Amino acid sequence: MYESKSIVDDIAKFIAGEIVISNQPGKVMKKWREFFEITQVELAARLGTTPSVISDYESGRRKSPGSQFIKKFVYTLLSIELERGGHKLELLYRQLQSGDKFWIAIIDIRDFEQPVPFDEFVRIISGIVIVEPQSKYLDIHGYTIVDSLKLVLEVPAYEYFKLYGSTTQRAAIFANVKYGRSPLVALKVFSAFTPIRPAVVVLHGIEKPDYLGVEIAKREKIPLVVTNLSIENLIKNLRKIR
Repeated sequence: MYESKSIVDDIAKFIAGEIVISNQPGKVMKKWREFFEITQVELAARLGTTPSVISDYESGRRKSPGSQFIKKFVYTLLSIELERGGHKLELLYRQLQSGDKFWIAIIDIRDFEQPVPFDEFVRIISGIVIVEPQSKYLDIHGYTIVDSLKLVLEVPAYEYFKLYGSTTQRAAIFANVKYGRSPLVALKVFSAFTPIRPAVVVLHGIEKPDYLGVEIAKREKIPLVVTNLSIENLIKNLRKIR
């Protein structure tokens, strides 16, 4: 999809426009650099400058860069992202196309070509099962990774159905989890709108969710798993699944 120059250009114009119209362009530049998870060192090397120059722009110590630098800055971000596979570009494009707030919270989303048995899925993500599935023959057809804080604080509950992508038989993986309560509470709220629920909920970054989260999972009959892989390794492992 991102071999289309027009799509890349549209995204570049959106990012550049946000930088130009901001009263604090350096902060916007920093936001986009961090969105694409690019270090100042890596970016500076590609731009032919020094990390201190990038830092000075981001902190406001230097006045706003000119249009040519901003253009080069934006296309360098997109070029690095494309070299990494373009997953974040895909999410950004979907957000721009739909206008839905849900995409603000998305970290990664994908459907598998073939279903993956639950036990195999847990092994791939180095997970620990907290609440066992009701069936021994549960298959996982895909996954959605979301930032749990952004989901709960910024996304309306009626948009939660987008967790499921093209299939409900998928893993809902919540990153940025502190106690492991809020994602399950959010899903319980969503269940008031529809009986649809994920095949499994995965909480990332905690040893064990608190009592309320576990109880909700049990009562809603949702398998619950925790994993402490880094986000980078989690996505890397999941992307290996065909």
